[in-house]
Amino acid sequence: MSLLDEPGFDRRPPSDWAIDDWDEVGEVPAVEPLRQQTRIMKWVVWIAFALVAMLIIVAGYVGWWYLGQVKPDGETGEQVAFTVLETDTIDSLAARLEAEGLVVDQSVFKWYVERKGGLEITPGFYTLPVNDHVGNVLSRLRTPPAQTYQRVTFPEGFTIDQMADRLAETMPRLDRDAFAAAANSPSVPARFRGPGQASLEGLLFPDTYQVSNADNEAQVVERMVGLMERVGDQEEIETKAQALGRTPYEILVIASMIEKEAKLDEDRAKIARVIYNRLYLGMLLQIDATLYYEGDRDTPFSILRQQDTPYNTYLYPGLPPTPIANPGRASIRAALNPAVNPASGDPICQVLPDPTKGCLYLYYVLANEDGGHAFAVTPEQHEANVEAARAAGLL
Repeated sequence: MSLLDEPGFDRRPPSDWAIDDWDEVGEVPAVEPLRQQTRIMKWVVWIAFALVAMLIIVAGYVGWWYLGQVKPDGETGEQVAFTVLETDTIDSLAARLEAEGLVVDQSVFKWYVERKGGLEITPGFYTLPVNDHVGNVLSRLRTPPAQTYQRVTFPEGFTIDQMADRLAETMPRLDRDAFAAAANSPSVPARFRGPGQASLEGLLFPDTYQVSNADNEAQVVERMVGLMERVGDQEEIETKAQALGRTPYEILVIASMIEKEAKLDEDRAKIARVIYNRLYLGMLLQIDATLYYEGDRDTPFSILRQQDTPYNTYLYPGLPPTPIANPGRASIRAALNPAVNPASGDPICQVLPDPTKGCLYLYYVLANEDGGHAFAVTPEQHEANVEAARAAGLL
């Protein structure tokens, strides 16, 4: 129980109590903030929001612009040749990259290089992608030319001219005429070169080569000659050529004809035997491929057969003066290891009056669409094979 509830407590104020205005307090009104303070707070909020929005827009634009500078729109294009000069600085290099369309902006390229650790400029030839990310361009420029390779494939049976075209097509910075000049120069050492021959036709081994951006045309030729000599040594070309009564150069001449004539590996050794048999007997080789070495392929064969050139084996006996192509290992091996002549009991020999007196492979002609050949030991047998090939639409 409180004091106010005690019996006899007088709740009335004393008679001398003065009543003030605040003694009669009614409902207290809410305090209204100052209007000026409210306006200031609103402006602060709106300005802050506007600044944040502006920063977002600017950041987005800068990011969009930057991405456009380091990686242009569209697909990455082909590789193009680019030469870094001895006198190049990062400024001149960046300017030429922009001028040749390999980077969008030279200033962005220099900024990018600086923040990615710099670039040690190495003079030489480079292949750079068009329309690629600036990081990929920088990566290529950081790889010295001697460590940048491109695969170039020279198929078996290619001539020097065809090899020159293939090299220039695959590596545009290399000149086809410079390659052909080096491949026909007596200054390039070649162990198997024939006496008095300047051309390296037949002495360039056809293969796939890793050609660096530091290589020139003559160096490619020297590597191809070196590989031919290595393959020749592996196939014992000097020893076996001597056993066949031939020089290594003559073996390569024979191998080049085999390369152009044979389509299937199983025919190579037999074609080699036909060549050796005809040479032994003093017969004309009559090998069609020799006519096309210096002749126009659009010229009818009947006319080519009449043209007086040293490569016309229908007119001149013996081997042509040089190889007619650059042979691969299989043809070199066949030239060094010709097939044996058929035994007297072989069905092919039964057309002879007396097979025991000698049965020699002397003729061949296409026999099927796979490029296989039919071989014969007599002119009559060969003519029958020719008629069969004509009937099959092979000739």
